[in-house]
Amino acid sequence: MTFLSLLVFSPLLGIGLLAWVRKTETNMIQWIGTAATVPPLLLSLFAFIQSVRGFPLERLDEAHHWVRLADFPFLTDAAYVIRYELGIDGLSLLFIVLTAVLGTLAAVASLLVNEEKKGYFMWLLALEVGMLGVFAAANFIWFFFFLEVTLVAMFLLVGKWGGFERERAAYSYLLYNGLGSALLLVVIAVLVARTGTANFALLGDMLHHPVAEGQLIAPLTSEARHWLLGGLLLAFAFKLPAVPLHRWLIRVHVEAPPPVVMLHAGVLLKIAAYGMIRFGIGLFPDEFHAFAGVIAALGVVNILYGALLALRQHEVKHVLAYSSVSHMGVVLVGLGALNEAGIQGAIFQSIAHGLIAALSFLLVGVLADRWGTTDIRRLGGLTASMPVFSGYLLTAALALLGLPGLAGFVGEFTAFLGLFAKKPILAAVGALGLIFAAAYSLKAVLNVTFGRAPGSQPPAGQSEPREAVADLRMNEAVPAFILVALIVAVGVYPQLLAGQLAAALETMMNGLGG
Repeated sequence: MTFLSLLVFSPLLGIGLLAWVRKTETNMIQWIGTAATVPPLLLSLFAFIQSVRGFPLERLDEAHHWVRLADFPFLTDAAYVIRYELGIDGLSLLFIVLTAVLGTLAAVASLLVNEEKKGYFMWLLALEVGMLGVFAAANFIWFFFFLEVTLVAMFLLVGKWGGFERERAAYSYLLYNGLGSALLLVVIAVLVARTGTANFALLGDMLHHPVAEGQLIAPLTSEARHWLLGGLLLAFAFKLPAVPLHRWLIRVHVEAPPPVVMLHAGVLLKIAAYGMIRFGIGLFPDEFHAFAGVIAALGVVNILYGALLALRQHEVKHVLAYSSVSHMGVVLVGLGALNEAGIQGAIFQSIAHGLIAALSFLLVGVLADRWGTTDIRRLGGLTASMPVFSGYLLTAALALLGLPGLAGFVGEFTAFLGLFAKKPILAAVGALGLIFAAAYSLKAVLNVTFGRAPGSQPPAGQSEPREAVADLRMNEAVPAFILVALIVAVGVYPQLLAGQLAAALETMMNGLGG
């Protein structure tokens, strides 16, 4: 097994070991489940370090013959051959590292999960395999396969281990993301039928280079390309999600177990952003110009809609859910700018929000475990009994509002810098969302940690918590510290990400003609 295959599939070893452990041995299950996330973490960090030192990532690519879909004598030997292909570049490597880091931290945070822990960890590890595979896949067939693994794993994790309305949340997730997957499958089928290949690199050559276009099995007109790109963007809009396709996200963020939401908000939402960049801009750069204005406008709608609704919430999970809608709008704003600053900002925002959202939901899990509620109206003055927790929660809020020196600022500033260069009026309207972000994040955190705003007393019949509770435990403090350290590192030294993106961004800008 080569390096990338080992990185992607190593969590399966944990699933195999867990199959032989009794359900009652919860400590052993926790140790095995957490340990199984360590190999991809170490391998991804090793690849990242080697890349920083100048190692060419293309040397890690692997390809093996898998299946031939059709055998026509008048076509080339490579036509309709689906290969097992994995490959990474600077862009996918960043998302793989993000997935591996959050996978391990979510496993550590899963100490709070007590119900049927064996099945929980087996599906959590399956989810990690799917997420790693999505970013490492080098052709559409394997990308779709790994994407569907994440769909099934998330559905079961939400539906089995979620909150009171977990089944409604799970089926809502399945319906919306299933529609997105179905649309994506149609686009993939058309592309494979017309080109004879699912390989990303070959598709790019065939769609853009005049000489390679002659290898197309059937022609793709300009109108057909626009329709394909439109279908591709709509498919990922379901998964991002873009307003008004966002209702499923709110339910999942509220009902899913906090460690699972760490991965959902931190990684799964970013698959949509990755897909828009990798396939939208990568395969259809010329046609993408026609959609740029609509994408930027949708991004502004996401930002303002999510921020305004977050202001009205009395539940921390609802605040963070609408915050995710708003912050993913920044990704759309950067893509809609369609210049180097905007695209780089979209990628920065994806990584930054992944870290910040993971930290936020880690702390939400602690809050729910200690008090049995995350209703802001029933909480207040936690600095007295949980000072360390309150400090981390304030840090998460400052990162959400985009404080300079933290990761959130880098993505938001760069994305809006790109949009101001192209559409200054639209960018100015969208920037209002940044002001609202400061309002909703600080309002929620200050009410929870230092007291309440006037008029926000607990509802009738509900009492506020008064008894002393434990502050962050070691299994909670360590992941929180690591996430804060990464948020600060990216905010202070964004070149940590930019250096890996240089080659990928140059290729994209050449394709866009800029």
